[in-house]
Amino acid sequence: MDITLFCPKDTLTHFFPSHQQSNDQVAAIDMQSNSSNNNNNQPQTSHTSTSRSSDSGEACGGGNKWASKLLSECARAISEKDSSKIHHLLWMLNELASPYGDCDQKLASYFLQALFCKATESGQRCFKTLTTVAEKSHSFDSARKLILKFQEVSPWTTFGHVASNGAILEALDGESKLHIIDISNTLCTQWPTLLEALATRNDETPRLKLTVVVTASIVRSVMKEIGQRMEKFARLMGVPFEFKVISVLNHIGELTKEGLGVQEDEAVAINCIGALRRVEVDERSSVIQLFRSLNPRVVTIVEEEADFTSSRYDFVKCFEECLRYYTLYFEMLEESFVPTSNERLMLERECSRNIVRVLACDEETGGGECERRERGVHWSERLREAFSPVGFSDDVVDDVKALLKRYKAGWALVLPQGDHESGIYLTWKEEPVVWASAWKP
Repeated sequence: MDITLFCPKDTLTHFFPSHQQSNDQVAAIDMQSNSSNNNNNQPQTSHTSTSRSSDSGEACGGGNKWASKLLSECARAISEKDSSKIHHLLWMLNELASPYGDCDQKLASYFLQALFCKATESGQRCFKTLTTVAEKSHSFDSARKLILKFQEVSPWTTFGHVASNGAILEALDGESKLHIIDISNTLCTQWPTLLEALATRNDETPRLKLTVVVTASIVRSVMKEIGQRMEKFARLMGVPFEFKVISVLNHIGELTKEGLGVQEDEAVAINCIGALRRVEVDERSSVIQLFRSLNPRVVTIVEEEADFTSSRYDFVKCFEECLRYYTLYFEMLEESFVPTSNERLMLERECSRNIVRVLACDEETGGGECERRERGVHWSERLREAFSPVGFSDDVVDDVKALLKRYKAGWALVLPQGDHESGIYLTWKEEPVVWASAWKP
């Protein structure tokens, strides 16, 4: 592969030009209950997150880690239905928590909301409120600024883009009609560098159809402008291009082969970044079989390394994994951004909806959206029912390593150990946080 596949800043800036206003601040929301004295001031949305193989709260800036201890104690009290202890611990956490404080205070603030919702059985109402507020404040401009800054300071998302683009380009090499089915909700930030790579192919430039499947309602409002910018960028690169958005679905399980418009003469690639975790657990096998029925040349899967699935019926165990996961994510944000960064605050607030969704909403009333992450080894077991793993080539691995050199120390690439493992891992301070893999029928 003779072209670097990670997204250079000038490419993304061309796709997302930065002439807009700079004050993209998101106001905090007071989630208050009239049925209890236990108020908690909590913000917004939902986004990326993470993983850690040590005990809950082992990160986040040292100290005595009071947040982890109090939060875990409160989770156990909720599980045991100890109302007096719940009331006392929620009150303590509310006094100590702050979304603007240190890492412990922030963790306490965001998890307090989920614990309060769990204790008062108000999770679904809170989740819908957070979703509605996030949608109202979401715009292309704010999303552009947030994405560019996050990709500038962290390889959290670009790691999967580089690995997936490399696998897709190699699998579709030499084909004249390409069809990429993108199920990711990543606002198409992955594709400018792939278009550049197609434009510089030695043979005739292929025709590319990009079908973007959008399931997150917050993303739907900006897809029209993103599509226009993608079409403009493809013209600039000289790549024949067709852009299609499928946004009427509640979840991926509703996809059909007919709806995707796959043609017999197209070489198909399916790209899933953070998408499979949104599929209800009982529907995952059928979705994978749907992918198989499309006869793709390659399927790329990127997921964050955490397990909210095996423990979904054990509240305390699920809570501890969730706390571990977000503790590492918040630590990464703390070390990647300056303390006064608005983008960092927005990313932290985006976690609140996910935390409430995982810890305080019943599976039966999820409204078609799910946040049940699984670890790479578990995804591999599911995918092997329909596909075979494809190892990343040396060229792709070299591209990923080149990407990581652009960032602060602490990031590393880990290759699979033994035949039982598939894919590659992004690690943060030796803890796996993102898993990327490629598969073929």
